[in-house]
Amino acid sequence: MISDHLVPDWPAPASVQALSTTRRGGVSSDPYRSLNLGAHTEDSAAAVAENRRLLGESLPAAPTWLTQVHGDAVIELPAAVGTDADGAIARTSGQVCVVMTADCLPLLLCDRSGSVVAAVHCGWRGLMVDIIARAVDAMASDDLIAWLGPAIGPGAYQVGADLAERFLATDRAPADAFIEDGPGKVRCDLYRIARAQLGACGVTGVWGGDRCTHAEAGTFYSHRRDGDTGRQASLIWLAESEPHSHRPVSPMMRTP
Repeated sequence: MISDHLVPDWPAPASVQALSTTRRGGVSSDPYRSLNLGAHTEDSAAAVAENRRLLGESLPAAPTWLTQVHGDAVIELPAAVGTDADGAIARTSGQVCVVMTADCLPLLLCDRSGSVVAAVHCGWRGLMVDIIARAVDAMASDDLIAWLGPAIGPGAYQVGADLAERFLATDRAPADAFIEDGPGKVRCDLYRIARAQLGACGVTGVWGGDRCTHAEAGTFYSHRRDGDTGRQASLIWLAESEPHSHRPVSPMMRTP
């Protein structure tokens, strides 16, 4: 069982279980040290399989790993492992939704009654094509809350000014999500964009959004920082009427 992970600090009902892994606690060697969960990387397949096995000891069932393509597809479980999608929804206990990231924003959603959960992969491309709105619509609940997992922070995420112009032209981001950072460059705040898009969908209860994968090199993978690197995972599921015996509780790693 992995011991180093984040447990979202949000007012989710007891039936909703969630965790977000760090890069620590696995068996992979550099540059993937150590809990790399990305099978699409150049890491040893045996190491990734062992890392996933270790993660599985904290879960009620094997996660449904997606083939993430930076699109807008959101599937409902059960579904085949490897399905092309960037979001997954579950309404039945024991079905584990998961997304992998290494700078992109992992978004976890649930309703306050504990009847539906979702995990969504939100890179800038997904945010541009409204993946958050698609996930919220598919969940079909008027009482959702959200947790923003570890992503690259605005202090480290420099992009071209043309990307900001594209977002602003389509009203998919607020102007204050972009700060000028030299000729033709801006700093992009993925957290701010996600909060705005959630708010536009009526989701105003939003927690998290205070970690930076780029800045916390010892804790998180970051593609922008390291290039060839591993992937962490954010997972959410519905427990049985009583929380699963392996419910992840790690107060020292609890995050706002």
